[in-house]
Amino acid sequence: MGLGSNLGDRLALCREAVGRLQENPAIKIIKVSSLYETEPMEFLEQEWFYNAVVQIQTTAAPDQLLNDCQSIENRLRKKVEFPKGPRTIDLDLLFYDQEVVNRPGLTLPHPAAAERPFVLIPLAEIAPDFIHPLLHESAQSLLRRLKTSSRVEKKFAPGWESV
Repeated sequence: MGLGSNLGDRLALCREAVGRLQENPAIKIIKVSSLYETEPMEFLEQEWFYNAVVQIQTTAAPDQLLNDCQSIENRLRKKVEFPKGPRTIDLDLLFYDQEVVNRPGLTLPHPAAAERPFVLIPLAEIAPDFIHPLLHESAQSLLRRLKTSSRVEKKFAPGWESV
């Protein structure tokens, strides 16, 4: 799962999102990546993001997990001014094991996960051998061949999510 924020207290919002995930009895957090400050992509005229990847184990089906994430976003008063624009908090389902889902409202794996350094860098940090279910390459391999000038800087080491 990916999380990000570039409006308000980014660190507090990201910590709160991880805390809300931990409170869900259907979710067990396995690993949390470092927290990265990342340059915006596509719409560049906005503040930099804080991004991380969280590896979880869940008993929830993909649709229920998506609903749970959206519920957390709502409780944290998610605000998105326009698509690709600034946001207070964002929780994205990136992968669900090796499942491939393509239906309205839910696409797995996330269609842009393999093209985003703010996903691949933290993913390769916590799960370098994870195999993308469609591309059949590891997170580390996808990161090595990623061509982008977007900057990603580690701000906080693992453990940032704990106060």
